[in-house]
Amino acid sequence: MLKYHILPVTPYQQNCTLFWCDQTGEAALVDPGGDMERLLALLDKRCVNLTKILLTHGHLDHVGAAGPLAARLGVPIVGPHPDDDFLLRGLPGQCATFGFPPIAAFTPNQWLKGGDKVALGASEFEVLHCPGHTPGHVVFYSAADRLAQVGDVIFQGSIGRTDFPRGNHGDLIASIRNQLFPLGDDLRFIPGHGPMSTIGDERRGNPYVGDAVCHRANRV
Repeated sequence: MLKYHILPVTPYQQNCTLFWCDQTGEAALVDPGGDMERLLALLDKRCVNLTKILLTHGHLDHVGAAGPLAARLGVPIVGPHPDDDFLLRGLPGQCATFGFPPIAAFTPNQWLKGGDKVALGASEFEVLHCPGHTPGHVVFYSAADRLAQVGDVIFQGSIGRTDFPRGNHGDLIASIRNQLFPLGDDLRFIPGHGPMSTIGDERRGNPYVGDAVCHRANRV
């Protein structure tokens, strides 16, 4: 069974999540966007064995501490999909644009694609490629735990922005409606920002992508 601890980091309060397998203690950090010393303190507090860093997409508030953490702890960076390579190569420019301290460009040790599996001790994530917010955005989904880390695809009561380079609103809606909603109403998800929610709550009431608004759009 997966355990998790959510730690908001950076001025954007981006949800970095520490997942670990309660049987083996093997752990992964998803989207370590910054505040490296706080993340190291969390690892010490939980007494887990960090074996990998997972990235949902290439925006700086999700990846800012990934390179330094990987180098310091000797662990690989896994993800996102290779369509976000342009964002990781452009990290210095992202930092200059948004006023962040300089972050060096990097290439992950492993790219991901839809259908890949990521093992974490006795647990496992399935990878869903969910473009729209960025072209290479991925979601990490644990069927056994009825839990997903969705990055900036969907939030409680909202959806990801698509006005950044190579964002696509139609792709985002398709990712949510065709890939996330079929996972089941009981699925809990951790978004990239803000509180957790469930697929059912968003399908019923999300004002951007819920059933009611999409059905109205289809009737027009």
